[in-house]
Amino acid sequence: MPPILKIAIPVPLPGTFDYLPPPDWNTGCQQPGVRVEVPFGRTRKVGVLLDVVDSTSCTPDRLRACHRVLDAVPLFDAHHLAFLCWISRYYHHPVGETLAAAMTAHLRKGLMPVPACETQSRLFPTLTTAPVSLTRSPRQAALLASLLSVDTGLTRDGLRALPFEWRSASDGLIRKGLAEWRETATSDLPTAVSPPLTLNAEQALAVKAVTASLDRFQVFLLEGVTGSGKTEVYLHLAQAVLARGRQVLILLPEISLTPQLEQRFRDRLAGRVAVFHSGLAEGERDRAWSQAREGTAQVLLGARSAALLPMQQPGLLILDEEHDPSYKQQEGLRFSARDITVMRARQANIPVMLGSATPSMETCLNAFRHRYHHLQLTQRAGGASPPVFLRLDIRAQPLREGLSLPLIQRLQDNLARGEQSLLFINRRGFAPTCICHGCGWVAECPHCDARLVIHAGERLLRCHHCGYQHLLSNHCPQCQCTDLRPLGLGTERVESSLSALFPTARLARIDRDSIRRKGSLEQALKAIQAGDIDLLVGTQMLAKGHHFPNVTLVALMDVDAGLYSTDFRSAERAAQLIIQVAGRAGRANKPGQVILQTRHPDHPLLLELTHKGYAGFMQQALKEREAAGLPPFSCQALIRAEARDGELSRGFLERIAEWIKHVNPTDLVVLGPVPAPLARRADRHRFQLLLQTPQRASLHHLTHALTQTLATWPEARTLHWSLDIDPVDLY
Repeated sequence: MPPILKIAIPVPLPGTFDYLPPPDWNTGCQQPGVRVEVPFGRTRKVGVLLDVVDSTSCTPDRLRACHRVLDAVPLFDAHHLAFLCWISRYYHHPVGETLAAAMTAHLRKGLMPVPACETQSRLFPTLTTAPVSLTRSPRQAALLASLLSVDTGLTRDGLRALPFEWRSASDGLIRKGLAEWRETATSDLPTAVSPPLTLNAEQALAVKAVTASLDRFQVFLLEGVTGSGKTEVYLHLAQAVLARGRQVLILLPEISLTPQLEQRFRDRLAGRVAVFHSGLAEGERDRAWSQAREGTAQVLLGARSAALLPMQQPGLLILDEEHDPSYKQQEGLRFSARDITVMRARQANIPVMLGSATPSMETCLNAFRHRYHHLQLTQRAGGASPPVFLRLDIRAQPLREGLSLPLIQRLQDNLARGEQSLLFINRRGFAPTCICHGCGWVAECPHCDARLVIHAGERLLRCHHCGYQHLLSNHCPQCQCTDLRPLGLGTERVESSLSALFPTARLARIDRDSIRRKGSLEQALKAIQAGDIDLLVGTQMLAKGHHFPNVTLVALMDVDAGLYSTDFRSAERAAQLIIQVAGRAGRANKPGQVILQTRHPDHPLLLELTHKGYAGFMQQALKEREAAGLPPFSCQALIRAEARDGELSRGFLERIAEWIKHVNPTDLVVLGPVPAPLARRADRHRFQLLLQTPQRASLHHLTHALTQTLATWPEARTLHWSLDIDPVDLY
């Protein structure tokens, strides 16, 4: 009997598939982690070899041979392969799809990894001093002077930035033997290193605690008030890790934060920095993946997907803004980047740092129970004072497009002082509802149980759930009335109102609609930091990580929207959002003020935050969660089902609920099935079933048995269903 290859194939089926070796198989290929091209049905798939065994449960005549082994050496080393297999088991996701999620599209197609070393054509001088003979060729002399002023030569982009036509000048220098083009590996270029900043006592204590644990596993919670210099702590720790010849992975919740942090790390560290997130071109992602795997990138920056990157010599993992719900993947492999990063550090026996000004309840509880080492930064860097909160009661007050008169006056005063103001509203578009004043007709999405959002700049009505859109009409389709009115506020409407109120002010809006072009966000942030913007309107893209030294006034225009929700996490998220947005104010030597426009100024959440801060709110919130038996004092799994036939979705979950009753642990609570809060999306009816228990082990035992059982149910293949372990969004 020839050896049997256990192959993980990216298909929505549990387990591995048995294959015979390819014709050119040899013992040197018997390494788990290599990619293998295999026949699968009538197609070919690229899978990953997990094991080589001597026997199979399949009849020999049903076994098919692999076409070929694609890699000479494993794409995944043993440690990374074990980590990915753990993710598959924990989230009960097919191992083939889990491994595919850890590869780039280039690798999933069976193509070879791109070279980790990136080369660039650069123009270098061949002399060390400029010859006197160029006095009659001023452009050539100027170009040569520019080349001699840098050690790295100049790329074509660098040459284009010169204030004269460089092509003829470079041709002249090359003809005279004074310059030449060279292909230079980017990693070989010398890197200018800016000096580190001086740490305050709290920052120095945090760095000392982590550096003392660089050779063992330990989870650190770095809780620092906004503007306390958490990034400077990360930079000092990265320097310590790089000095040991190891790699650092820093995860960020938002792609928009990456360019700023990338520049800071490049300015400070001589090690090579690689960036990995979904906003990059495919070639850039491929190269960053290879650089991480081969160790040529010592500092890795990325969003959620970077948690799956291979690393040759991991030394420290850092997760900034650990509380952010965007760290949880909501489609496909529904993993939590925070949770798998902690497990990865445990398996690699290295420390991991979770940083936040507003830690999640799960992390706070682990810190209170001394599972995590709790480090605190209580002072703002540079001696900046914390912002002052003002709960502005807008009941019975006239509002101009959501702006109260006291807020308008404060904006005017801020403009007169030459200081910047930020207005926050977490809703893009012009208005969330379009209604006919004549008959009451409301513009609704024909494919979702949701209303169409007005995008006035594009003259469109758009669904933010399925993407459906159509032109904004001038008359009601039901009664032909021309009095169509917007209800509610969006960033576009606030921007329009500010333009009318302050016609001479320089205004910027930052949301997903305004920064679609590559580089537009970076340009807007530079303009804000350069003082070229007076009034800034934005969504939660601006809520964290950004440093705007001249922003002294922050206004949250619709605080009440986060105070009332059916989601038990709404209070926690509202508190985090308020503190994070408030943290943009007064980060330099000017005091900051935060205005909370509300119709409920005496709401307990607002009182706790403004009087006792986030720590006081968290202590009270944890007591409430414990009394209710909700996470983090229990564990949850959410089963979602959707189909064009709503009864099919409901019936499928009802059958699961009946199955659970026969194997139900005594402490397991089954809630549902019930319609999802958004019951219909893209013409698919959505239902969900929630499982909750205080014992994680019993929950995983049940969900493992359930996924194995569902693989045998014919109806499971007639609809779309998913299992979400530790859900953070019940929507």
